[in-house]
Amino acid sequence: MKVHPTELKVFKLPFWKRLFDIIVSSIGIICLSPVFILTALAIKIESRGPLLYKSKRVGSNFLIFDFLKFRSMYINADKRLKELHSLNQYQKEIIHDGEAKKALSGDYILLGNQELVGDDYVISDKDYLYQQHNKQDNSFVKLSKDPRITKVGRIIRKYSIDELPQLFNVLKGDMSIVGNRPLPIYEAELLTKDDSVDRFFAPAGITGLWQVEKRGNSGSMSASERNELDIYYAQNFSFKFDMKIIIRTFTAFIQKENV
Repeated sequence: MKVHPTELKVFKLPFWKRLFDIIVSSIGIICLSPVFILTALAIKIESRGPLLYKSKRVGSNFLIFDFLKFRSMYINADKRLKELHSLNQYQKEIIHDGEAKKALSGDYILLGNQELVGDDYVISDKDYLYQQHNKQDNSFVKLSKDPRITKVGRIIRKYSIDELPQLFNVLKGDMSIVGNRPLPIYEAELLTKDDSVDRFFAPAGITGLWQVEKRGNSGSMSASERNELDIYYAQNFSFKFDMKIIIRTFTAFIQKENV
């Protein structure tokens, strides 16, 4: 069955939100220019490498853009991600019980209402759903005591100074001041199911609902909780709601733990 283009769900940024973004990002860039300069000098003095870190992120409507941050890690830090996989706060161990519960691949059929049968496995539908949910939880990456972070990086992360270059993303139109956090491609591709896709039909933002919920509950908020808050924001955002999030963001800048 062919789907007419007009039937596809597409998010359109409201005019009030785009106007607010342009005004706030412009004022922010001008007023915070001394902070930009001092941060750039500190980064250059401590370690070699570029001032900005650019990564491909997925925002509204699954559109990919260059996400900007002040570099807070040593160069080539992304290549060490697999080595440090065990430090991932969001990583969960996938259950194993012999060959019946190994990683799924290929097509499957439902046997009665209790088992999924494939070419080389038999697994209960309950365990299948658990594994799929587990894969989604493990898509988020956050490392505790990350050794890749520089001394300057720890400071600018603690006070969210590393996020300031995203004001240019907002001015360009890639992001909003308030919205759902844009995700790396490898994380976003695992959140394309019916119960997760709605988070992408909202603006991508510098700050958002899950960030101000105790700044990720001191870093221990689960991936599923994060996703639920993103979906809630996508379905309920408004000017009043955005103002509440912005006010709560200012009280969350100074914190004891990195999140």
